[in-house]
Parts: sequence; C-alpha cells; structure tokens
Amino acid sequence: MIKLCGFPVSNYYNKVKLALLEKGIAFEEETLFPSKREGFLARSPMGKVPFVEIDGQPIAESQVLLEYLEEAYPSPALYPHDLLQRAKCREIIQFIELHLELPARTLYPQAFYGGSVSEEVKARAAELLAHGAAAFNRLAKFAPYVAGNEFTYADCAAYFHLPVIARASKAVLGADVLAPIAPVRGYIEMLKQRPHIQRIDADRAAGVQEFMAYVAKPPGR
Repeated sequence: MIKLCGFPVSNYYNKVKLALLEKGIAFEEETLFPSKREGFLARSPMGKVPFVEIDGQPIAESQVLLEYLEEAYPSPALYPHDLLQRAKCREIIQFIELHLELPARTLYPQAFYGGSVSEEVKARAAELLAHGAAAFNRLAKFAPYVAGNEFTYADCAAYFHLPVIARASKAVLGADVLAPIAPVRGYIEMLKQRPHIQRIDADRAAGVQEFMAYVAKPPGR
C-alpha cells in the first residue's frame, strides 16, 4: 500500500494523487502540512509535501514520485511510449513548474493569503511569467492534451498549476499571464470532465478551510 502524504489544496499533492487515480493504484492519504519538526524531517528531508511512504520508506519530490510510479506500475502508461515524445512531455512539466509556477508563487502571499508583495517582486514576477508563458505557448500542443493526443503526466501537472498561475497573475499584476494562450480555457474545461479530476476538485474544496487555518496560525514548525 502506498501512503500519499500532504494536503488536498496543494497542486503538487494533487498532481501525484491524479496520477495514482488514473493508474488505478491503491493508496491511502495522510493529511500533513509542511513542517520543520525533527520527526517530520525524517520523513521529508526538506520539510515539504507531498511525499509518499512505501513499506515505511519515504520518497519526496512530486516529479520523482511520478517517475517511480511509471517504473513500478508501467500500465496504463502516462508517458508516451516514444522516447523523444516522453522527453517532450517531461519538458512541458519542467517548463510549467520552473518557468510559470515558481515565479507565480512569489505572488501567492498577496493573491491568496491577505499579505502583500513589493513592487520589485511584482516586476520580477511579471518579467519571468511573460517569458515563461511565451515559452509554454511554443511547447504546448493542446491536441487535445497539453503534450499531444494522449493524457499524460503533463496534464496531471498542467490542470492543477495553470488555473492558480492565472488567478495569481490577474489578482496581483492586473492581467492573467495565460490569457493570450487561447486554448488554455477550453483545455481546462475539458479536463474538468474527467471523473478523477472531479473527485480531486471536491476533495480540494473540502480541504480549503483546514488549509487556511494552518496558514493563519500554523503549528510549531
């Protein structure tokens, strides 16, 4: 049995959860928030989530977890069989997470948590996001899935990251950085019809109150 540890509002947690569901892998969930406590660090060295435990052995980092799942449970495949297309799928994931989600994350305190960010942070995020969005537009296929004609791990990442990036940039910078990429809206609406995504969206909505309580008054870390 695989235990998935983290919280249902996390994009990275949901990326892994969707992969588990799409592959039909049995798993259980343990709700945990990031922590710097020693016992937690023994399970997740950077104190982050998600991580999984397999026979008591913890493994961290969401992309590492996807690679493990594909090797341990190769069917149904969530990477293309062609090695070049498999690499292109990984490339899209990397671009979304490094060149869109990472700079957008600097805006989250103001976008979602009632805080504020400096003008310097806004300017830097705007520059990086514009560059990242242009690169993503050149890479994404939307045919109809983000990496081509098959549902892949790239979709597991894109569905949970792209709407958050859009909301954060619009809320803080005044414009949705993804709006010029016309297929994004229809793509997200298409994926919303998948039963496993509907299940995760429901779990995410149910977990918001607990997550906001953690943000407002986090326990000792």
